[in-house]
Amino acid sequence: MVHYHAVVWLDHREARVFDFTADDVHTLKVTPAHPSRHLHHKSGVLGSGHAPEDQAYYRDVAEALSGAGEILVVGPGRAKLAFIKHVHAHARALEPKIVGVETVDHPTDAQLVAHARAYFKAADHMRPQR
Repeated sequence: MVHYHAVVWLDHREARVFDFTADDVHTLKVTPAHPSRHLHHKSGVLGSGHAPEDQAYYRDVAEALSGAGEILVVGPGRAKLAFIKHVHAHARALEPKIVGVETVDHPTDAQLVAHARAYFKAADHMRPQR
């Protein structure tokens, strides 16, 4: 990470990580080593019917965010919450840096960075000044 604020948009196929200031953006894409197109098992199989979460993928996303000071986690489905669970269990140093989790569909990179800049600008106004 080059900058203090970061946003990560993730689903089960990719994570787009952006760290930024008002004038600059650094981008990184993280993908699972073995991407699966299917998130569900066949019918009639015992268990929840869902494929297991890719912990190595979430580890790589956490590592990509490790240098950030504050992180906004966004995405369209369950992957963002599975990532948060992974952080609680395996990347505890990242926990206090995560300042928000939001559902966001499939924005362009520019839309995502603009949303994150607005989020952090509003959040910064809400925090006590030192």
